[in-house]
Amino acid sequence: MPLEQVLDTPTAVSYTPDYEGERAVVETLRQRFPDAVLATEEFRGDQVVTVRADRLLDVARFLRDDPELRFNYLVDVTSYDRLHLGETPRFATVYQLHSMPYNRRLRLLVPVPNDTNPVVPSVVELWPGANWMEREIYDLMGIRFQGHPDLRRILLPHNWDGHPLRKDYPLGSEPVPFSVNWSEPEFQDLGRQVLKPELPLENVPRGMDPEKYIVVNMGPQHPSTHGVLRLIVELEGERIKQVVPDLGFLHSGFEKQAENIRYKDFVYYTDRMDYTQAMNNNLGYVLAVEKLLGIEVPPRARVIRVIMSELQRLAAHLLWLGTHSMDLAGSGLALLMYAFREREEILDIFEMVSGARLTTSYIQIGGVWKDVPPAFERRVRDFIAYMPARIDDYERMLTRNPIWRHRTIGVGKITAEQAIAMSVTGPVLRSTGVPYDLRRVRPYCGYEEYDFDVITATDGDAYARYMVRMGEMRQSLRIIEQALDRLPDGPYKAGPKVSPPPRELLDTSMEALIHHFKLFTEGIKPPRGQVYHSIENQKGEFGIFLMSDGSNKPYRTHVRGPSFVNLQILDLMSRDHLVADLITNIGSIDIVLGEVDR
Repeated sequence: MPLEQVLDTPTAVSYTPDYEGERAVVETLRQRFPDAVLATEEFRGDQVVTVRADRLLDVARFLRDDPELRFNYLVDVTSYDRLHLGETPRFATVYQLHSMPYNRRLRLLVPVPNDTNPVVPSVVELWPGANWMEREIYDLMGIRFQGHPDLRRILLPHNWDGHPLRKDYPLGSEPVPFSVNWSEPEFQDLGRQVLKPELPLENVPRGMDPEKYIVVNMGPQHPSTHGVLRLIVELEGERIKQVVPDLGFLHSGFEKQAENIRYKDFVYYTDRMDYTQAMNNNLGYVLAVEKLLGIEVPPRARVIRVIMSELQRLAAHLLWLGTHSMDLAGSGLALLMYAFREREEILDIFEMVSGARLTTSYIQIGGVWKDVPPAFERRVRDFIAYMPARIDDYERMLTRNPIWRHRTIGVGKITAEQAIAMSVTGPVLRSTGVPYDLRRVRPYCGYEEYDFDVITATDGDAYARYMVRMGEMRQSLRIIEQALDRLPDGPYKAGPKVSPPPRELLDTSMEALIHHFKLFTEGIKPPRGQVYHSIENQKGEFGIFLMSDGSNKPYRTHVRGPSFVNLQILDLMSRDHLVADLITNIGSIDIVLGEVDR
């Protein structure tokens, strides 16, 4: 897109990363805020600017509003504890920023004053999408954000003791009784109403008025909410006034675990965060580790990764389509069965290459676990040959279906400006007309070499999100076909110092045996530094922030999950709709609670 058009369109997206422009932004900040900028650094292509906490809002507002900069999209907010790094102050917050019009990225690093009572200004007034991100930091790290509209725990119970992501918080878990019998006290009230049916006033979320409106509890249950999600809903009759999601019923502590195991061992956890996106989540994590290491994978591995990622995108969209159509009774059980029929074909391919169907752990640091078998290409070509006709069948069942259209058109409508402000990505953002897709905007794995379209719509409602996902399935088929045509011969993993040598070499090569032994006993040791890398998974931007202290375990691992961030907009898209539309909106966002509560 020409630069003039980018500047004239508030929600336009440039497809050309401006790396020189990123360096110029750093220099601009140093000149404009000499008293606020404490340090600057470039590591693995990432531009990092350290800013004083008391000047954060000034710098952030300038970055967002200046027409030459326009960092209008807050990608992520996280933090880390520098207790074991020998640095002061103890805590720091990290802000990943993106300028859609100029396609530039920048990281702000803010040392938090006062180790015993760490406080920094909230950026919610500038980027509303920071709301849940800051609450997560407050919950897990104990940093308070001055000016936050509703600062309270988000993943852990309100009475939880301590903040688990601090380095002096022990690694452990809640005690679980492994043997119970009917004499246990917990069974004494079985079958009786043990809690009052109404929500106690002290538990009513801020901003709700139980004296004027009805406040009801929905969940936590899996049907229709696509996970163990509790919603507190304020109603005027059957019209929704406000929705407050209550998370944390699955919280797994994946980030704490990641910081206590070797780099290669966290790949298996990425499968389990979003079990509909195993291949893509594998890819997002290993690309971050490879960026930290400063290595490239062989061409064959890169193309195999693209094929697997697009097959995973198809499988995830099929799962969404079948379950969402059943939620809304558009075509009931029939389309669910059809969508699962094709999804099973994809899972068969995954099983062929990895031995697993859901938690594949196939894409690993340095390449892929093993090469694809001889029957792989024929099987995939057969699938992409008949799949377009199957997508035609789905559209014949839904696109003009009067029930489906009534349940989706005009429901959950949001604007592009609202979506960007709330840091929403993926099909939800693209349904508002914003062509933001990381495969184009910040390409990885050679995506810049593939011919495909970024599918957008303009209405920003549940029907538009449906149309975007249907179009994306067709584009994935295009990408897979191109990848098969260009699949080169050669190695499928990087050198033996990064990934295990082939099994057959261990019996004949002492050098291979030594490399294997050292990898599995010591692991890899990236240089000191921090990186952020993200990919476009089926739900949106999946990002990994990694920090290395030079050891074989990451000092800090943070996951930017698209389900977690996108779910924030549920309240905005549901207001003034009917209770039944809440189910439409949850499904149209497409969430997996395992990633929300990672």
